[in-house]
Amino acid sequence: MAVLVRIPTPLRALTKGSAEVHATGATVGDLVEDLESQFPGLRERLIDDGGELRRFINVYVNQEDIRFLQGKKTSLKDGDEVSIVPAIAGGR
Repeated sequence: MAVLVRIPTPLRALTKGSAEVHATGATVGDLVEDLESQFPGLRERLIDDGGELRRFINVYVNQEDIRFLQGKKTSLKDGDEVSIVPAIAGGR
C-alpha cells in the first residue's frame, strides 16, 4: 500500500532533497523500515536506541498525532498521508 510521507527540511538531505516521498507499510513502524531501505540513515533520526520514536519527533497520520492513536503500531492504508514533524522549542 502506497503512503505519501512528508519529510521535514532537516531530513531532506537523506531523501535527496525530496519534501514528499512514497513508502509502504501496514503500520507506522513498518513504514519507517521501508523508508530506511530507501533512504539509509533515516531510521536513526526517527527511532531511538530502545526502538521507540524519538521524543522530539512527532508523526501524524492523516493529521492525527500517532501518540493519541497506537504509536508505531498505528495502522496505515493505501492513500494515507504521513507527516514527520520535528518538535520545535524556544522562546525568550
